Amino acid sequence: LEHKPIGLEGFDGVLVDFMLRKGLAVDDIRLLPVAPIPEVAARFASSPPFATATVSNTSVGYLLVEFGGWTEGDADAQLDSMMTAAAALPSPPSMRSYSSAEAARVWRVRESALAANVFVPGEEEGWEGWEDAAVPPTRLGSYLRQISALMKQYGYRSPMYGHYGQGCVHLRINFDLETAEGIAKYRDFIDHATDIVIAHGGSISGEHGDGQSRAALLPKMFGPELMNAFREFKAIWDPTNKMNPGKLVDPMAVYEPQDNLRLGAGYVSHKQPTHFKFPDDHGSLSRATLRCVGVGACRKEEGATMCPSYMVTREERHSTRGRAHLLWEVLEGNVLTGGFRNEDVKEALDLCLSCKACKSECPVNVDVATYKAEFLSHYFEGRVHPLRDYVFGFMDKWVHLSSIVPGPRLTNLVTSTPSSHSAIKSIAGVAAARSLPKFAGHSFQRAFVTATVTKRTRVILWPDTWNNYFHPPALIAAAAVLTTAGFNVEVPRGHVCCGRPLYDFGFLSQARKYLDRILNRFAPQIDAGLPFIMLEPSCASVFRDELINFFPDSERAQKLRRQTFLLSEFLVRHAPDYRPPQIQGQQIIVHGHCHHKSLMKMDDEMTILAATGADVSLLDSGCCGMAGPFGFEKEKFEVSQALGERVLLPAVRNALPETLLVSDGFSCREQIAQNSQRRAIHFAEVISPTRPA
Repeated sequence: LEHKPIGLEGFDGVLVDFMLRKGLAVDDIRLLPVAPIPEVAARFASSPPFATATVSNTSVGYLLVEFGGWTEGDADAQLDSMMTAAAALPSPPSMRSYSSAEAARVWRVRESALAANVFVPGEEEGWEGWEDAAVPPTRLGSYLRQISALMKQYGYRSPMYGHYGQGCVHLRINFDLETAEGIAKYRDFIDHATDIVIAHGGSISGEHGDGQSRAALLPKMFGPELMNAFREFKAIWDPTNKMNPGKLVDPMAVYEPQDNLRLGAGYVSHKQPTHFKFPDDHGSLSRATLRCVGVGACRKEEGATMCPSYMVTREERHSTRGRAHLLWEVLEGNVLTGGFRNEDVKEALDLCLSCKACKSECPVNVDVATYKAEFLSHYFEGRVHPLRDYVFGFMDKWVHLSSIVPGPRLTNLVTSTPSSHSAIKSIAGVAAARSLPKFAGHSFQRAFVTATVTKRTRVILWPDTWNNYFHPPALIAAAAVLTTAGFNVEVPRGHVCCGRPLYDFGFLSQARKYLDRILNRFAPQIDAGLPFIMLEPSCASVFRDELINFFPDSERAQKLRRQTFLLSEFLVRHAPDYRPPQIQGQQIIVHGHCHHKSLMKMDDEMTILAATGADVSLLDSGCCGMAGPFGFEKEKFEVSQALGERVLLPAVRNALPETLLVSDGFSCREQIAQNSQRRAIHFAEVISPTRPA
């Protein structure tokens, strides 16, 4: 602090241990000055979900110190001065300075703290209750030693992280809030913890505020005179004591911290039979919805992707937090009734685009797309779905059938005739302003010929429904790229589909059967370790996400998950000598598919595009708004358009004619095509060796 940094944050080795177990910021953790067993991080970096990782040096602590100045040289001088002084200490710490790019990655480690702290594999659940006490920074060391000793005395454990420059430390302690004995123990602990804070001249609420959980402790901190002044002041504005009675100050008494707990003594999670197994949530949908801690990161109005529907409506029920809380309440059945048949909950879920952004951007990985699919499966149990659900949900079957009888050309003719075009849209509930996608002249599978070269690694190129029947050039380009990179490309014959649209309408029994057939049909290829290369991100996400939620104990499912790659991922990880064609100076604008950004990230694709010599920019465009069938549905058309108009469509209209627009999602490319004169292409087409100069 004597060196006056502009940032001073800290976290301990327990937190890093939890990050490795959950697979958070694994690559960034390697930049820490005392790497927590690098071989452990490396071993689990490519093998999620990291549940078996164990890191032994949890006694290590980290301080992130940031300096600023009018110039870079000024900031560097301050840094050098601090490091020189630290090196002269009797027990000098391990230190490392960072470039701007490296610093951003190290800050990501700190920013992952809350996500690392919640629902950790192999750990008891931690809770708020003593999460933000603060003391003068100069006395922080003493406070941490004493609070750690108190936690050990009570048998509690928690990572420590927070704003050490301000003396504020966050804890999420494994309180037992579900038994009377555990709750009494929690109450006794916070009473003694308050004594420690007061002895250090601190505050029991350093950042998040007091509220009911602190009210009974406030007399210890403020004393009787100030507490009486608080009561008198509140009485001036609230003489009848109608505003939050008993919450902070009250003429009679305030609630105790253990009163009105969300769980409480005797709480039993309602474990409903579900299609998904929820392996990370004790097999319970109720437990999964309990993940939300109310931070509200989903209530962004711009930037990143979560939560697209909230960005448009600005309504709490359309946020990740709102939906998670509604689902928990309706499953508990106390405040909301009707269970899976509750119409208000269904309406709140209806505008969820199943973008999966919350699965990665939410600090605690709330996964509303999965919860929505599970809810809808039970909502329609024993009922007939609307016709549109069958049209869109089983689109792969209708498309495959139409490609045979009457065939692509005749199908296009029928769907483009004004009268039939309008009739089809009316029957299917498609918005009048939307156009129906046109079939390609023939499918990719029909035209592809396998060319085998001995001593080459075999790969499976997955002919997803959208690129196979509607946009074969993407698959043709991918096959050429993989061949050039030195692989033997194999393409499954006959109809194959991951079943992605089924999840949007709750057809989970059928979706599970699709995946079961895939596991059986491709058992030899999976068991042989063949990579499965996907071009459509939403199809890749089925193998990377839903597959394991259906079959968490299946070794073959786990293998397929690990062997599934987007083209860019595969090239970066398994073709280190691959060099894309050079297109120096070419302007490229990239829009990432939501599932790509959420589950796979855009780093590999951007790395390869940059290697072409092009001038590449990635839009912070969030969700395009089409989201599979979502943007076609007439009731959701306005929301779909509003999302597209946030960033993507203005960027498309402002792009120069010679600029390449790149998006790997079929629905993303449709949103662009249906709202402009431009056409986006797939990443594979940009790097194809046969692409015209």
